[in-house]
Amino acid sequence: MIDFGFDKIALIGAVALIVIGPEKLPKVARTVGHLVGKAQRYVADVKAEVNRSIELDELKKMKTEFETAARDVEQTVQQEVNAASSEFQKDWSELGSSWSGSEAAGSGHEPLAEPPLNYKHPGKKWRLKRAAVPQWYKQRHGIRTRTQSGAARVARFRPPGQKVAR
Repeated sequence: MIDFGFDKIALIGAVALIVIGPEKLPKVARTVGHLVGKAQRYVADVKAEVNRSIELDELKKMKTEFETAARDVEQTVQQEVNAASSEFQKDWSELGSSWSGSEAAGSGHEPLAEPPLNYKHPGKKWRLKRAAVPQWYKQRHGIRTRTQSGAARVARFRPPGQKVAR
């Protein structure tokens, strides 16, 4: 970029003062300042856009690297699971073929019994906590079992004939 020192700027200012004149110099300086500011903002916007595009390219590269790494890990895990599953099936089939029903009776192991048929689910509210005081006792002694708002309580116990102020 162009390098302006103090001496060059002073020379340009002196020439501008002579050419433009002292009356129009502040207006011209303001206009030049606005134009230089716009140019700087434009250059900064272009730099930011270039940086964003470079970062976007880097992010795309990282995304593809992570995707390939994830695929490799998935394939490795799938191979290990398949190997373990086949080994388990092989061991299970060997165990089933070597163990017959006559050996089971002699070893003292019995098959699991069927669950009883008279089971009944306890219902929806079996987890609810039951009150220690019975309902008939609460009703007989006037213990409140339901909550009321303050306005409902006032309306309930308001003497008859009294008007409501609104």
